[in-house]
Amino acid sequence: MEPDLFTAAAEERQEKDPSSSPLAVRMRPRILDEVVGQQHLLKPGSPLRRLVGEGGGGPAGPSSVILWGPPGTGKTTLAYVVSKATNKRFVELSAITAGVKEVRTVIDGARRATGGFGKETVLFLDEIHRFSKAQQDSLLPAVENRWVTLIAATTENPYFSVISPLLSRSLLLTLEPLTDDDLRGLIKRALTDERGLKDAVTLPEETEEHLLRIAGGDARRALTALEAAAGSALDKGETEVTLQTLEETVDRAAVKYDRDGDQHYDVASALIKSIRGSDVDAALHYLARMIEAGEDPRFIARRLMISASEDIGLADPNALPIAVAAAQAVAMIGFPEAALTLSHATIALALAPKSNAATMAIGAAMEDVRKGHAGPVPPHLRDGHYKGAAKLGHAQGYVYPHDLPEGIAAQQYAPDALKDREYYTPTRHGAEARYADAVEWTRKHLGRKQP
Repeated sequence: MEPDLFTAAAEERQEKDPSSSPLAVRMRPRILDEVVGQQHLLKPGSPLRRLVGEGGGGPAGPSSVILWGPPGTGKTTLAYVVSKATNKRFVELSAITAGVKEVRTVIDGARRATGGFGKETVLFLDEIHRFSKAQQDSLLPAVENRWVTLIAATTENPYFSVISPLLSRSLLLTLEPLTDDDLRGLIKRALTDERGLKDAVTLPEETEEHLLRIAGGDARRALTALEAAAGSALDKGETEVTLQTLEETVDRAAVKYDRDGDQHYDVASALIKSIRGSDVDAALHYLARMIEAGEDPRFIARRLMISASEDIGLADPNALPIAVAAAQAVAMIGFPEAALTLSHATIALALAPKSNAATMAIGAAMEDVRKGHAGPVPPHLRDGHYKGAAKLGHAQGYVYPHDLPEGIAAQQYAPDALKDREYYTPTRHGAEARYADAVEWTRKHLGRKQP
């Protein structure tokens, strides 16, 4: 809501005594140029630049925006910068505590401010995905008539959590997870800045690397952990934040894992080999190591999708849909909740029956192609939908399988050089047993030579 006397007093106290505010609050950027990361959203002429009054103005006013991204990527920070940089009336609501009544109060105030004083209103609505359809509907007239310029923030996919009419009236801006370099710059600024720790402590490289792993791309988490560790070090009379101090403060051991080195590939390999070996407990151990080390959850999800086809295949046809669903969920929710989804998929894959028949089949087929075993496509299989095809004999004599009682036509499909080549050798593991029966039946009805 709009600041009252108590809010104004609190802000005045923070200005006089910065240490009364958390480090993450004190280090909030004051202008867009101080924002770390998200450079794709901060180019000249971007919607955010126009919201803070940059640009040439003209008949096209700034658009309402929906900021979508993982926690700690700067959604609230960007709204804060807008509130400080613009002369517009700024109102903040949280979807956790606000309802339709509060929204209407803001809109009525915005209309009065516009009509009476020519003052435009910027409404920042945090966690808009928590608003019901009716609550979001209440925003439409104000956004459509530009009584307010809306800045809405969400960690959930807006295409599922925000109503279509509101999406169509706003620009969707996607915030990317902060990189280690982004966070490293923020940490160094916090260590030296007058608003931050003012060079009271130093951070050795190994402590900084562990802090980055703890943060997992979340700026707020990085600064919160840094402030706690710095306070602990100073209480002990130390001016260096050691790795041990950081571990003690955040109660999280430094996992020996280099995301860019051998450990990255060794642990990922161990995860996949444990799934292949059906050792669910070992698989969960390696998964936990990757999560605790701050591995990109999308990397883990990609490895699980590969494993589903490489090591399970048709022995459990549900394995790949489970892995794909996990990857989609991970992309939507991020850590820490993504750990549950990755565990779900890892357990399902580890306990599934195993078959590498699909892997071996495509490998053998590709090997033949590389060796030049190909040959022309049989004439009856060629495209016959153009003038002159019949004269060339294309598509002539092709038998349409759906015209036959059993739905299978005994005609040659492979090139002459490969007409008797068999690539897929199914196992009898799990659900692949029925595919083995199907292969045997279809090859017999295709007139293939039986072994």
